Amino acid sequence: MVPGMAKLALFDLDDTLVDRTAAFHIWAQEFVVDHSLDEGSLSFLLNSGERHSGPMGGFFETIRRALGLTDPVERLWAQYRRRMPELVSCRPRDMAALAQLREAGWRVGIVTNGMTDSQLGKLRQTGLDELVDGWCISEEAGLRKPDPAIFQLAAARCAAERPSIGWMVGDNLQHDVVGARAAGLGAIWIRPNGILAPEVVSITPDHIVGTVAEAATVILTASQTEPQ
Repeated sequence: MVPGMAKLALFDLDDTLVDRTAAFHIWAQEFVVDHSLDEGSLSFLLNSGERHSGPMGGFFETIRRALGLTDPVERLWAQYRRRMPELVSCRPRDMAALAQLREAGWRVGIVTNGMTDSQLGKLRQTGLDELVDGWCISEEAGLRKPDPAIFQLAAARCAAERPSIGWMVGDNLQHDVVGARAAGLGAIWIRPNGILAPEVVSITPDHIVGTVAEAATVILTASQTEPQ
């Protein structure tokens, strides 16, 4: 295979490869106990987390003020980043799917928004760091999805600067689907909780699937029909 012309499959991390939502629920329950808060506070944490987008510093500013916490935002956020990697998991069938893609000659990478310590911790905790050719984390890259430059950097780190075929798989329509299209990649949307978001009317992915394993099947099948 000509260097740089490898087939490329990129994946989002949170709520694509790892179950961040389940981990966040566990973290929130622990947080309530550790800070002697009530059930109403737990509901507030979960609802605020669901609505929040972007770096989590803003989330901790909100809950610190609303819940009357005295710990500095930086300490709350740092504790969160230490704990979350210990709580995430990756489905064995999804990990097997990544291995299958690599065995079939695909370069496999991860593109994720987030803080380096937390996201790298998740990769190492789950063993995903051993299953992929490279990754880009927004904080260390100085780029955030949907900027096409972060996908291009990920491709370079996977030694696939000019992929003959390229896909991005993720659960966020704006970050993963729109970003993939801007970078010239095919887009596969992991449907969050089986619910079609209203944006899907105007943002149409190439495929909609339920799991990474299903996405890998789509990628392998589609590649067999690509012109050589």
